[in-house]
Amino acid sequence: MMIAENEHVDLAASGAAMGLVVAFAGGLVIVALLVWAVRLGINVRQRESAPPRPDEQPRLPESGAVGEIREQREPDEMPRTPDGERILPHDLNHSGSRRSENQERPRWNEGSGGS
Repeated sequence: MMIAENEHVDLAASGAAMGLVVAFAGGLVIVALLVWAVRLGINVRQRESAPPRPDEQPRLPESGAVGEIREQREPDEMPRTPDGERILPHDLNHSGSRRSENQERPRWNEGSGGS
């Protein structure tokens, strides 16, 4: 059975038209999902409590703003255990460092690159 050449053109044209319809339908689905997501976001935002009013905002203490504290810290030594026992987390100090006795800021050596 022979298919005429104009039937090939009709089949190709119908395939291209079908692809166009599928692409258009896919675009509509994506737009519908985006509209749904925006509406959902608006509804969630409306259910949230309102932002605090100016009189509900935090205030500075009477003494004024808290200043920055600069200090040199040094690491705590790892505790030694007798008989090489395991050290558990509750055996360690709460902080990994302590205040250094020398509070001078370390400076670069002259002539070094600082690394």
